[in-house]
Amino acid sequence: MWESGSEAGHEYGTGLLSSTKHSVKTEGFVQRGHSWYVATDIPSDFLVQIGEANFHLHKYPLLSRSGKLNRIINESRDPDLNKIVMDDIPGGPGAFELAAKFCYGIAVDLTAGNISGLRCASEYLEMTEDLEEGNLIFKTEAFLSYVVLSSWRDSIVVLKSCEKLSQWAENLQIVRRCSESIAWKACANPKGIKWSYTGRTAKISSPKWNNNVKDSSPSMNNQQVPNDWWFEDVSILRIDHFVRVITAIKVKGMRFELIGAATMHYATKWLPGLISETSTIQGDEASNSSISNSSTSTNGGTCWKGGLHMIVSGTKDESSSVQAKEQRMIIESLISIIPPQKDSVSCSFLLRLLRNANMLKVAPALVTELEKRVGMQFEQATLADLLIPSYDKSETMYDVDLAQRLVEHFLVQEQTESPSRQSFSENHMVGSNVNAKAKVARLVDSYLTEVSRDRNLSLTKFQVLAEALPESARTCDDGLYRAIDSYLKAHPTLSEYERKKLCRVMDCQKLSIDACMHAAQNERLPLRVVVQVLFSEQVKISNAIASSSVKSVDSHTQPMVINRKTLLEGTPHSFQEGWVSAKKDINTLKFELESVKTKYLELQNDMESLQKQFDKVMLKQKQTSAWSSGWKKLSKLMTNVESHHGHGLSPKVPISEEQNRKSTRRWRNSIS
Repeated sequence: MWESGSEAGHEYGTGLLSSTKHSVKTEGFVQRGHSWYVATDIPSDFLVQIGEANFHLHKYPLLSRSGKLNRIINESRDPDLNKIVMDDIPGGPGAFELAAKFCYGIAVDLTAGNISGLRCASEYLEMTEDLEEGNLIFKTEAFLSYVVLSSWRDSIVVLKSCEKLSQWAENLQIVRRCSESIAWKACANPKGIKWSYTGRTAKISSPKWNNNVKDSSPSMNNQQVPNDWWFEDVSILRIDHFVRVITAIKVKGMRFELIGAATMHYATKWLPGLISETSTIQGDEASNSSISNSSTSTNGGTCWKGGLHMIVSGTKDESSSVQAKEQRMIIESLISIIPPQKDSVSCSFLLRLLRNANMLKVAPALVTELEKRVGMQFEQATLADLLIPSYDKSETMYDVDLAQRLVEHFLVQEQTESPSRQSFSENHMVGSNVNAKAKVARLVDSYLTEVSRDRNLSLTKFQVLAEALPESARTCDDGLYRAIDSYLKAHPTLSEYERKKLCRVMDCQKLSIDACMHAAQNERLPLRVVVQVLFSEQVKISNAIASSSVKSVDSHTQPMVINRKTLLEGTPHSFQEGWVSAKKDINTLKFELESVKTKYLELQNDMESLQKQFDKVMLKQKQTSAWSSGWKKLSKLMTNVESHHGHGLSPKVPISEEQNRKSTRRWRNSIS
């Protein structure tokens, strides 16, 4: 009995429930197949049929405590009515059996597993205080309020059991009260929580939500409880009840990072395809691909065997369509409860959720909302997550239009966030924006390189995605050049005009030396583009030489020079990255400039040596006078004549003329 305080406390603690009055003495119910009989000498005169279960009972104990049965029998035209069908009773045969035992005065053990069904069944049977004081509605309601809602685990179990009671549990506020109880305990100070409260330990017997749990050891009390201690327990709930709990937690002011982490934990538990590694799909295999997943079951959770495998493979099995509907509902619900703050969930999670949303044909409005969320933190995305296949009738292997929309959402978000960042300095704000755009530019270039291998990718789509970002986003166009070269390899039949149009998305002046060298020898590029590359490289070298000359002059004239280390410390990280790349280019240009200077010095030395030889020859010719040379010629001529007359030989050429001819030939050879 629950009338007195001591008896009520004892009865709450044991969970034993019995009626104060009974007119039929019995030792209990006896089950024979699908039929239940009362163990008594009095024959039954009333049959209650619930599905395949048949309860052979007596009218008086039921009518004295059930207003519904009273009304049915009194309103019936048949005074000898001895059978009734109640297939719509909440909780089914199990809940009715407990209610019938209560009517007969048999002790009923109330637990977190059966209290919700029994509470709804008592409401259905209208077992109110008007018929008997301390009737079933009052006692089940008291057990819920004083026992269940004070326990973390019991609140979870009761909320889990409400999945089969649908609207009855909602109308009786069982779902709301359990959700708020769970939310209150999840937001409590973690220092007061012991591990025996959660489902992480193997042996748990409905511990209470207080600090006097007898089975909690001192070692548990000293353990530091992490902030995510409640994730696993809450993740066993059905999606609609999980949404109710998360909504209540939001109202109580929990940090959005923890709410986002709990959402990701739930998604990885109920959407196994979200974390499975999928291989690259090519050609027509996109429509026949399968995403394998593992079955998940914890604390009574539902196992989804096969998961997305049966859905994507295109089978028409009824179970696969039901699973697809359930997963679609889960994705739509998760999108609606993700905190609106940036970085509440990872960008990788958002993109994988977006992949599944497109595959399962989620509502377009929710998909658009998810795309905007990705755009908020698009600079954190990776190429593997961005390669989302085309699940519609598109000819391309990957959803390039989706990538285009994500870039647009990112740019819109950047424009809307820039004026609102008043707490940061202007230089920091500009640096962060430039850094984010540079990361997105590298991601887009890598994405273009990957999707350009698809022969069905049109030139227009490639060009639109490449030009989606502003020119300031790319400090170097090497990644864009690789994507263009990859597209030219995969599309060898492009005309000269199409190749020129493709190359217009690239700025030749932003190519590195290695890219310029590769482009100068690339036969796939139009000739005009190759000339532009060579010209831009020549301009770079000229500017580098001029700037190095100016710096050398300034170093002699300026008494103080700013330390480069100090300058780098005061610049944003993005500019430091640009300086590192620019430093490599300048060092390369300096090396080439030094080699040119060395060759110039060698040529200058050769010229000086030739000039010295020429001066020596001219000096010798000036020292020899005309008269001396004339006498020498005459003496040599006379000598030749005498020898001719003496020996009978022909006259010879004068020696002086022969020497002059040789010297002249030697000088010509030296300057040629």
